[in-house]
Amino acid sequence: MNILLAADGSPYTKRMLGYVAAHEEWLGAHHRYVVVTAVPSIPPRAAAVLGRDVVKGYYDDEAEKVFKPIRAFFKQRGIAAEFVSKVGPAANVIAKQAESGSFDLLMMGSHGHGNLVNAVMGSVATKVIAQCKTPVLLIR
Repeated sequence: MNILLAADGSPYTKRMLGYVAAHEEWLGAHHRYVVVTAVPSIPPRAAAVLGRDVVKGYYDDEAEKVFKPIRAFFKQRGIAAEFVSKVGPAANVIAKQAESGSFDLLMMGSHGHGNLVNAVMGSVATKVIAQCKTPVLLIR
């Protein structure tokens, strides 16, 4: 099974990884794992002033802040994982990666806000569910 894990480095990402660890009977090393994170884009004018190398370094550093503890998690369990970082709005990045990678399951942590908060502010999880056809497992 191909499993996509959406990560942002928050405590909700840690809960998702805890879920993976606690359910090794069906989420073990015999699956293919890809971890994706979305790095918010730098405004175009700022990026032009900073230069291509500085901007790329910033994006890589931000992604690695999210990936470093997750790499350690998978290494400790002897599970191979691929890591992908994309620049853009989180919901769009996650949904596009889920669709383009032919994944069987998308796992992501969720803050668990109520419907009123989602209606006012929106939710990455809600937007992802609306945009992709891949089954989504939300961990709260």
